Amino acid sequence: MDRSDVTLERMRTFIRVAERGSLSAVARELGVGQSTITRHLRELEAAVGVPLLSRTTRRVTMTDEGSRYYADSVQILRLVEQAGDEARGTRGASAGTIRISCTAALGVLHVSRLIFAFQDRYPDIGVDLSLTDERIDLVREGVDIALRLGPLTDSSMRLRALGRSRRLLVAAPAYLAARGTPAVPQDLPSHEGIRMSNIAGSDTLALQGPGGERHAVPFGGRFRVDHGLAAREALVAGRGIAPAHHWLVDDLLEAGRLEAILPDYSPPPVPLSMLIVPERAGIARVRLLVDFLAQRIGGIPGIEKPR
Repeated sequence: MDRSDVTLERMRTFIRVAERGSLSAVARELGVGQSTITRHLRELEAAVGVPLLSRTTRRVTMTDEGSRYYADSVQILRLVEQAGDEARGTRGASAGTIRISCTAALGVLHVSRLIFAFQDRYPDIGVDLSLTDERIDLVREGVDIALRLGPLTDSSMRLRALGRSRRLLVAAPAYLAARGTPAVPQDLPSHEGIRMSNIAGSDTLALQGPGGERHAVPFGGRFRVDHGLAAREALVAGRGIAPAHHWLVDDLLEAGRLEAILPDYSPPPVPLSMLIVPERAGIARVRLLVDFLAQRIGGIPGIEKPR
């Protein structure tokens, strides 16, 4: 086997196995049998002339030669895709698939609709939307773009600030009728709080007052949850008070199913950011979606775009 047997298909297979560390996971992702993945890797290693991967019963890792080959392969495939975009001109941007990861509740309620509008404009672009509140490894999961709420620490990704998500305190009218409406932050510890179990420090509620003063009040309750949509349901069911993103409850406030409380005291806003895998940033269809989302995201209720 010679170097002419280094095909793009085998190179793509190697890249995904290197990123995911599992032959079976890549086989499921690509919709082929594991034997096909094994054959691609065997043929690629034979063509290159060195072992690229080290296999154990639990994990597949790259050899030193494999790490160098991986970095070069990623660049080669990026250039191949960009060359195709340029050769096809404007049509080059309107074909292919983009993989995007998004905070779950925001994705269900708002971002999915933005993607529908994007696909109406570019009908040949496929979008794979993954909804999760976990901080996943974008490269390992094959994601091009991620929308995330909160502070970020991954400096290897390109970051584009989209704005800040305003929050407010809300509760159902039935809850307030039964338990009373808090008049000052110090009333909150005697109320039922709906807390997010996947957010550190949710047993203390930070609020900013009308004069900029800061308050930290104990915040407890019998119901904790790790998903925004479940917190939304708990609010509607009258289970307590919660700090909520405006976009999570704007329709419920308008319909009168929830009420804002302590309007002069607000939880601090949360940064909303877009992460872009650097190797994918130059691909035309990815650039189109990045720009489209950056332009439209400010239309989501409560999102303050950066100045």
